[in-house]
Amino acid sequence: MSERKIRAIVAKPGLDGHDRGAKVVARALRDAGMEVIYTGLRQTPEMIAEAALQEDADVVGLSVLSGAHMALVPRVLELLKANGQEHVKVFVGGIIPDEDAPQLKKMGVAGIYGPGTLTDEIVRDIRAAVLGA
Repeated sequence: MSERKIRAIVAKPGLDGHDRGAKVVARALRDAGMEVIYTGLRQTPEMIAEAALQEDADVVGLSVLSGAHMALVPRVLELLKANGQEHVKVFVGGIIPDEDAPQLKKMGVAGIYGPGTLTDEIVRDIRAAVLGA
């Protein structure tokens, strides 16, 4: 018996127009055996939370390069909670200043990754958060 497949949403919230990193992570998650839905550019928090609900996601990965992470991430967390999806793990990648990381983690973000993070680390952290492995 193989372990169940983790269902992951990878999203680019806000007006950010650069998605190369999000696509690299989405491919790495897929290659690691996860089911991945990439929502594309310029997603609102409402669109992301709805996708997570519709796709029965275990994980939402947000890629933010615009500096709007302290507005976008809390809104996604709030909407997931409103949908009864407190179990969904949220990971954030992109340009996140070190001083914002503790506050994001306190809000409930499971992991934060900057440029150059190895995809193996992201895969490992997601598996640990979702499967307890």
